Amino acid sequence: MLQVGLSLPRSPGGAAAAFPMAEPAAGDDTGTGQEVLGSSPVTIVVTSEADTWDIDTSSCLGCGQFVDWDKMPELQQAAQVPRDVLERPPKELKRLAREGCWGWSPAGRARLYPRLIQRVSCRLVTPDALVYRDVAARLFGKPSVSCHPLPEFLEGCPMPTYCLNPHGVTALKKILICVGALFPDITHSPLLPALAALLLHYSEDEAQCFESVSRLIASNAPHAGYIDQSFLAHQASCMTFGDLANKHCPAAHKLIASAADNVLEVYSEWLSWLFPGLPFGYAVRVLDVFLLEGQKVLYRIALALLKQFRLSLAPAGLQGSDIKAELQDFVRNIAQHVTVDKLLERAFGIRLFSRKEIWLLQMANRKALMERGITVVQRR
Repeated sequence: MLQVGLSLPRSPGGAAAAFPMAEPAAGDDTGTGQEVLGSSPVTIVVTSEADTWDIDTSSCLGCGQFVDWDKMPELQQAAQVPRDVLERPPKELKRLAREGCWGWSPAGRARLYPRLIQRVSCRLVTPDALVYRDVAARLFGKPSVSCHPLPEFLEGCPMPTYCLNPHGVTALKKILICVGALFPDITHSPLLPALAALLLHYSEDEAQCFESVSRLIASNAPHAGYIDQSFLAHQASCMTFGDLANKHCPAAHKLIASAADNVLEVYSEWLSWLFPGLPFGYAVRVLDVFLLEGQKVLYRIALALLKQFRLSLAPAGLQGSDIKAELQDFVRNIAQHVTVDKLLERAFGIRLFSRKEIWLLQMANRKALMERGITVVQRR
């Protein structure tokens, strides 16, 4: 099997340890790894090397090779996903996902995720697993050695590795390089690395994970996008979240407005509250419903986090002057404040706009940004 190694000295932790990783917060044992990709290109080298595994994957056939099982949260209960779950009516399927029907079964997610994503309406010509294998073989070679920088659209974006092992971290980088090669129009996408990393935990191989990511990128469902692919689209989503926060979380919005010089600067990090902010066990529960319902789910969860942040503050209010850091610290330790079930319950209790109304709001914000000349990220 091909293994992609790094053109850096080998470290005891393998490829994952060789990459610069953010220092974990004190007491943070969620297994959420994160690295930030700066302006200097990171080069990977492809080598041919046999792989050996000591992991018993009988409970999750096909998805064990990329996972460090010591980092995975312990299953709290055994859940059997109904065989006919995908034949249920859409409303019931959404309810099952929101309630965590397959929340305690890695094998269930490995079986369901590809089938859910196959239902996503996407462009007619969308790269699939076969295309990935062909492109990966040409990019990385078979016995030969090739060097390829990570795509430019990852510059400055967090790249969480969650519970991936070194082999999984390497596979993730190969997938993202191929995404960059096959989707040259993507210029900025903070969500994409985290989404690919989460899906890789439940994929039988790199090609299957790539196809899943590819279909989400190429989704053409009306008013139900999955992944922002430009700086303009991302900034518009940040403005849209600010509009929703002002309407649905007035107390929290007032708190942030009083503590921050620039409210939009705080809300520009809303997506990072979810990925990579949330612990792995929370992130995959969000992914369960995201694959069914699209970006609107992310707004819901972030609004619920904002409400909970306001409720969790001591009577004295904010403890410091850096509200962005306090929000990130709160999300990182969310398990101390609310269970994932309660968080989702509160998120779906918010009477949010329809998908079409949110889409229209995003379009209005995009127009406003374009009129101000804010369309591309400023590279260093």
